[in-house]
Amino acid sequence: MARVGRMKLGSEGMEVSMQGLGCMGMSAFYGPPKPEPDMIALIHHAIQSGVTLLDTSNVYGPHTNELLLGKALKGGMRQNVELATKFGINIAEGKREARGDPAFVRESCYGSLKRLGIDCIDLYYQHRVDTRVPIEVTIGELKKLVKEGKIKYIGLSEASASTIRRAHAVHPITAVQLEWSLWSRDVEEEIVPTCRELGIGIVAYSPLGRGFLSSGTKLLENLTKEDYRQRLPRFQPENLEQNKTIFERIDELAAKKRCTPSQLALAWVHHQGKDVCPIPGTTKLKNFEENIGALSVKLTPEEMAELESFAAVDAVKGDRYGDDGFSLWQNSDTPPLSSWKAAL
Repeated sequence: MARVGRMKLGSEGMEVSMQGLGCMGMSAFYGPPKPEPDMIALIHHAIQSGVTLLDTSNVYGPHTNELLLGKALKGGMRQNVELATKFGINIAEGKREARGDPAFVRESCYGSLKRLGIDCIDLYYQHRVDTRVPIEVTIGELKKLVKEGKIKYIGLSEASASTIRRAHAVHPITAVQLEWSLWSRDVEEEIVPTCRELGIGIVAYSPLGRGFLSSGTKLLENLTKEDYRQRLPRFQPENLEQNKTIFERIDELAAKKRCTPSQLALAWVHHQGKDVCPIPGTTKLKNFEENIGALSVKLTPEEMAELESFAAVDAVKGDRYGDDGFSLWQNSDTPPLSSWKAAL
């Protein structure tokens, strides 16, 4: 079995697999939870293949995905992985809110440690930025948790360039997780250059456009009513016709390259740089094998340019998120630290 290689993530000493595994869809958002024994077997297969960066969050379920990973990592598996989880989204009375206050940071960390059955989280992200709490306050509490040995490395997700800079000034940020694919390229303008300037690793979530870059409109034929993607703007009829043409052109080039569309789209993300680690999610062994096969797909500068020509930033129709709260927390800013001090 060919094993997936290793890479440095950020400049703080963390090493991870060149491709990670997003575990969200095993438990939440993409239809009903999948059978636990099958998911544990898939996680074990991923680890044996060298895919050791496992990505979860306390909000996936909520909580059930962390519990799943906790079960999967029993019996000595823990030492073979880099475990990433997240805090920052609170669900209360059926409503979502972003929270970054110190009490919530600490409470969330302890909860994740317990559910995962571990002593220390390798990479702990703020999942969504609380636009009411200065980032310095949130990172200050995470810094304490690093000193206490509860977490090793700090990450951010969906943070603006200015928020990333302010956070990094309090404690080095190891990784920023962001949506980056051939149909989500807005991060290339400001956020990716900021990460590179500061030596922060980049973790690309939804590198296959939530599955659309794998199978195009066929994806929609198999979605259950509970699947979150049913409600996303890019999957709505008024946007789908335009977005379908992007997939069709990827599919044509993939045929010439003798690879699948998903391998081509994922290879494009891998070719963005040695500081980028995509974390495609899957619940199927076949798709997992296809995803790691993308590491063998080599693209010339001309092929990269061709892909980008029909997947330009403004080519995709529809926003990344609908009107469900998540749309409010895209690449977010926080108030100045002085506002927090004044309120105390």
